[in-house]
Order: sequence, then C-alpha cells, then structure tokens
Amino acid sequence: MSMTHKTMEDFARSCGVSRPTLSKFFDDPTSVKPATRKRIEDALRSSDYQPNLFARNLNRKRTRSIGIVVPTVTDPFYSEMVSRIELRLRDEGYWPVVISSHGSTELEIEATRTILSLKVSGALIAPLGKRSDQRTLERLTQTIPIVYFDTFLEGDTPFVGNNNAKSVATIVDYLCRSGDAPVYFDIPHVNHNSAERLSSYVASMQRLGFEPIVFGDTDDYTWDFERIGYEQTEKLLGNGGLPGKTILCANDRLAFGVMAAAFSKGLKVGRKPGCDLRIAAHDDHPLSRYTCPALTTMAQDFAAMAGRSVETLLAMLDEDAAAVTPKVSLDATLVMRQSA
Repeated sequence: MSMTHKTMEDFARSCGVSRPTLSKFFDDPTSVKPATRKRIEDALRSSDYQPNLFARNLNRKRTRSIGIVVPTVTDPFYSEMVSRIELRLRDEGYWPVVISSHGSTELEIEATRTILSLKVSGALIAPLGKRSDQRTLERLTQTIPIVYFDTFLEGDTPFVGNNNAKSVATIVDYLCRSGDAPVYFDIPHVNHNSAERLSSYVASMQRLGFEPIVFGDTDDYTWDFERIGYEQTEKLLGNGGLPGKTILCANDRLAFGVMAAAFSKGLKVGRKPGCDLRIAAHDDHPLSRYTCPALTTMAQDFAAMAGRSVETLLAMLDEDAAAVTPKVSLDATLVMRQSA
C-alpha cells in the first residue's frame, strides 16, 4: 500500500533521513552513502511522493535549467536544432526551457526576460539578427553565460555556426561544373547568414569568370520563405520567365516554394536531359530529401552545431575559459540529389 507525502519534509521524516540529505539525493543520488541511497529508493518505490523539481530549482540562486531561444520552432532547421540541443542538455543533467520569438523583436525581448525570471544557469540563443534588440541581448550576456548558434550579433559572445563563405563556394563550383552557371534567388536579409551567402555567391561566380545574377524581393522582412519563393516564381514565370535555367536558392525553404511553383506551371525540375530547370539550395532541412525531386543542397552539420554549442556553454558554466572557442565555424557537405 502506497503512502502519501505532501512535502519533502514529510517524506524525509518517513525515510529517517534529514531534509538536506534528501535534497542532496535528488540532486545527485551518488552523492549520498549507498545504504542511505537504498533506504530513499525503497521509500520512493512504496510511496507516491514526487518532488517538485521545478519549484526546487526556482528556490536556488542558479537552477539546473538552460534557456533555448529560437526565431521560430516551425522552421524544420530550428526544430531539429532544438531537439538535438534538448537531448544533449538532458544527458548532461540540465532541464531545457524552449522559447520561440516568432520573428518578433518584442517577443525576443520578452523571451530574454522570461529566461532571466526562471533563473536559468545559461542560455543558447539563435537571435533574430536584423530585428534583435542589441541592448537587451547585450545586457543578458552580462548577466548569465550565453552562446549564440546559427547566427550572431556583433560583440564577443561565443558563436557556433556554418561557414557560409565556404559552403556557397562549394555548391557554386559544383553547379558551374555540371551545367549552366547558377542565378541566385535571394531572401530578405533577416540575419548574417543571408548576406554572407549572397556575398559568397557573387565572389565565387566572379572567381570562375561568370556574371553573377541575383534576383528576389529582399525588401519585405519575413521568415515565410516558402510563400515568397512560390509567389515570386509564379509571378516571374507568368511574366517572361526566370533569369536562368539553374537556380541557387538562399535556403531550402525558399527552394520548396520555387519547386512547387515550377511544378504548378508544368515545368520539370531535375538534372536529367529534358528537364527545364535545375534547382539547388543550402541547409539540408529534414524535409529536403523528400521533395520531388529530392533537393540538391549544402548540408549543415546539425550534430556538430548542437554539440559544440552545448559544450561551449557547459565550459562557460564551469568557468573553463581555455575550453571556450569564441567563434566556431563549421563546414557543410554537398549533398547531390535529383534536383540539380
């Protein structure tokens, strides 16, 4: 028959241990004597007592929680990153607290306030970038350890991200070798990644002796890349066509919209003879292998980005300055599929 205990004091009394010893056990079961540990574990099995770890965390000066802030959790890239970071943090004994800023400056500011109020030990943040409130995030970096991932803000906050210059140069080289030189479909420059990729496209084309051709409406701030890809492609196809037969998209989500619009107009996408367009992109979103045809792209190293971000933050929490690399730039891998 299970016993009911409303508080930690009640449960400690019934175990015959002190309240501090019980608290120590819940923090780290190996930190108490084996006999004491067995007594507590036996009592837990015959009891319905569940410690409120969240409330206990909030009573501490620094909790075992880590904040994770991303611009949007509906983007498969951020979903994948959050999933990998969460699992890694749990393995390290930390509780992840995930907040999305939904592409909004105000909600990103609110997210920083929220993670501070939860007394997290530190935070992993993919900032909005262009629309971030620099002062708010700067204040946050002075209060708790912060690591930026995917994109960064100016300053010396540690950052883990993709080497955009190298990855775009790689795919431009491949597209020029395997067919018509690519034209570049740009997106609104929401963060550093957009500008870095565009710059690398232009430099790579010039290096190879081709004229860079860039198109796409970059004026309106939006994260709705599939929609703008579809709408702009549909408009161009109805008004004289696209500016080239090989399209390099700034990211995979944009390419999804471009491919859907091309299909709706009866165009065949692919690298085989008889195809009307080749389409390639950057990121290797979890869905990119399932487009029709499967999308040729530069695969960002999700595992390394999540792993290095967490390792950097844990080194900062341990105050191990020697283990913190200020800027980690990861290489992407060319994944050749059927679209280009």
